[in-house]
Amino acid sequence: MKTLPEQLRYTTGHCQFGGLLLAVGEDGVAAILLGDDDSAMVADLQQRFPAATLVEDQTGLQQDMQALLHYVDHPHGKLNLQQPLAARGSAFQKKVWAELAKIPAGQTITYSELAKRTGNPAAVRAVAGACAANPLAMVVPCHRVLRSDGGISGYRWGVERKKQLIALEQQLAAEQ
Repeated sequence: MKTLPEQLRYTTGHCQFGGLLLAVGEDGVAAILLGDDDSAMVADLQQRFPAATLVEDQTGLQQDMQALLHYVDHPHGKLNLQQPLAARGSAFQKKVWAELAKIPAGQTITYSELAKRTGNPAAVRAVAGACAANPLAMVVPCHRVLRSDGGISGYRWGVERKKQLIALEQQLAAEQ
């Protein structure tokens, strides 16, 4: 039995960190991506889901995009989307992403500590790989992970964005 290619509806918006793309499949939110321009984010989405048919849907996803834009500016709150999160990845990646979601805004963790929390203390590189594969920017807060010396290392959407995200969250945490 042949299955039809998946259809992903997407919309784009712009926030203080640049472009923002929200993509939704039949099972929920498949991707939240950051980028410098819409075409680059759409290309990133197509690369992540090569068999998917991408359909722009500015109207149908408008409410979720507005909720996402609000969350980006106020990451201490709860993200209220109409669709459930449906990140796709291996069991290990999902375990890493679940641990990341437990880190409060304004706090950071090292890759080695994150590996320990997954029950695989020697899997530091695999944890870094799971962070790099994260399809849900900011919602799965891989930007909160630092090197063991406390320094900022790579970030799929740019080191400068990572610095800005951490600074915003720490500023908001200090104000609370």
